[in-house]
Amino acid sequence: MTTRPSQPAAKPASRIPKSATPKAAGRPGTTSAKASMPLFSLFLLAAFAQPAAAQQQPAQGETATPWGLGVAVGVEHQPYRGIKNKTTGIPLLSYENQWFSIAGLSADLKLPSAGPVSFRLRARYSLEGYEASDSDFLTGMDERKDGLWLGGAVVWRNDIANLSAELLGDASGNSKGSKFRLTLDRRFQAGSFDITPRLAATRLDDKYVSYYYGVNASEVRAGRPFYQGGSAVNLEAGVRVGYALAPRQSLFLDVSTTSLGSSIKDSPLVDRSSQTGVRVGYLYRF
Repeated sequence: MTTRPSQPAAKPASRIPKSATPKAAGRPGTTSAKASMPLFSLFLLAAFAQPAAAQQQPAQGETATPWGLGVAVGVEHQPYRGIKNKTTGIPLLSYENQWFSIAGLSADLKLPSAGPVSFRLRARYSLEGYEASDSDFLTGMDERKDGLWLGGAVVWRNDIANLSAELLGDASGNSKGSKFRLTLDRRFQAGSFDITPRLAATRLDDKYVSYYYGVNASEVRAGRPFYQGGSAVNLEAGVRVGYALAPRQSLFLDVSTTSLGSSIKDSPLVDRSSQTGVRVGYLYRF
């Protein structure tokens, strides 16, 4: 989802909310070396770098740079038939200045803000595709490719919670679809710990659902009928816990569950109504 790039260390309250996200990185797969990434993992991947970077405070006399580097490990429970849980290592990169922000697979161009409301142009590379070899049940399916998504985001920061909205279109032309995501989160600080619960809803249009969860006429097999789905709304709940090891170092744990929309659950490629993820990671702020 789930959207999010981190703000400079001196302004932890100004972060964009985290999501699923934005959904462990990779393609749905078996226990092979391929990475796995369900829909919401992209948003969560971006969320990895954000809060960890935001909580870093340079030691007295030090000057922090806008760069952060780390690593995360994620375990995903995916919805495709015949696909087992996948453990994946993920390198993390974050960067933040007055005009640009990079977090995971996302990059933002910051636009002028209107009080507590900020605006951004956003680019995100998604790893939502799969290959027929990823599962025995997918044998005979055409490859579903990853994609480059472009669009915009708006974030309203207030004393109660942060609310963000993101609209992205498939600029790569693979699915020709679109995504719209709303995220609500609130960060609580407790000494060296920070806790950020979140709720998110992501609407995926019919082109997106048909591309990633549909079955074309040439792909029909026994037990795998023709299917072209309509739009779907995925609902996500998650919590992220961060811990500051040192002024420039932090650990984090992110747990999430996503209830899939009915049009996705009805797909013959899917045998689960939800997907879950657990991620742990480390980030160093230069």
